Amino acid sequence: MLRKISATFVAMSAVLTGFSQDSATVVSPKLTVTGSVDAYYRFNFNNTKDLRDDAGNRSFYNNATSFTNSHNSFELGMASVKFDYNTGKVGVVADLGFGRRAEEFSYNESGTLAAVKQAYLTYSASDKLKFTFGKFGTHVGYELLDPQLNRNYSMSYMFSYGPFFHTGLKADITISDNFGFMVGVANPTDYLSASFEKKFILAQVHAMFAEGKVATYLNYVGGEDIAGIKSNQIDAVITGKVSDKFSLGYNGTIKLTDYNDQSDSWFGSALYINVDPTPKFGLTLRGEYFDDKDNIAGVGDQIIATTLSFNIKPASNLIIMPEFRLDSAKDPYFIKNSGEGTKSSASFLLAAIVSF
Repeated sequence: MLRKISATFVAMSAVLTGFSQDSATVVSPKLTVTGSVDAYYRFNFNNTKDLRDDAGNRSFYNNATSFTNSHNSFELGMASVKFDYNTGKVGVVADLGFGRRAEEFSYNESGTLAAVKQAYLTYSASDKLKFTFGKFGTHVGYELLDPQLNRNYSMSYMFSYGPFFHTGLKADITISDNFGFMVGVANPTDYLSASFEKKFILAQVHAMFAEGKVATYLNYVGGEDIAGIKSNQIDAVITGKVSDKFSLGYNGTIKLTDYNDQSDSWFGSALYINVDPTPKFGLTLRGEYFDDKDNIAGVGDQIIATTLSFNIKPASNLIIMPEFRLDSAKDPYFIKNSGEGTKSSASFLLAAIVSF
């Protein structure tokens, strides 16, 4: 399979490079440094302060999504710094993160490798063909790792149980200003190193409409992981800008698995409503449905999660984000302080994010 993939990349490079070399321009080398620091406080109203696990620890947070697994505690999210060096044709990115968010993102790694959010090099063979080689964030989904790039602080179920990153080689092909696609090959999802393992296929088709106000992305990732489970995930993202004060986002995804002749799946769907009355104040309402009745993701239930986040910007580069979240399950998935199961869990969260 790798020979076929390699041949495809070589052929694609030869064809696309040939018809667009004349557009090459000289660009002065440039180093850009960006970063962020975020912290948060979360309180879950089920308040399971009296419950202990088998080891005698308090560990019932009523939280099944990434990066906010705490209760009645002030927490560091992540301190992050990104170095981006670009010469026009060649680029290098080193994106480092420290804290729980970064550790959960690189959950298969330890030590210094857990701090590497992304590390990759790029080569633009032409203005229509760009190669990326290394560890890079996934193309799947609507939400991103860095909190300043999201309108909600807590994460969706789809983000939490979808891929986080890929380590491999991909090619981005631009057909026009409004249409392009990506193909790639990578290690099994979320693995920095995977010797002797089969590889995953990555793909994306994206198109712009209505003078760039509507963007659509159709994403794919599939292969056989290190446990021998075959999977195919198909994902769609649509964003639409109605005005400077109102925009919408949609994400829908389904993951199909096959192991020992048994086929299972999970799927989710979310709508994001963004309202910005002023440049210093906005709000986002996220409504998500997540179905893991086959228990592939480990949730084993059907959940509706509603999240209302306020984006307050009192100063340049500072976002203060109060957030209210209600998760409702079909079955008693969550837990009360009494130890009794319950179908719902409500939380309040306050986050602060500084980016530069």
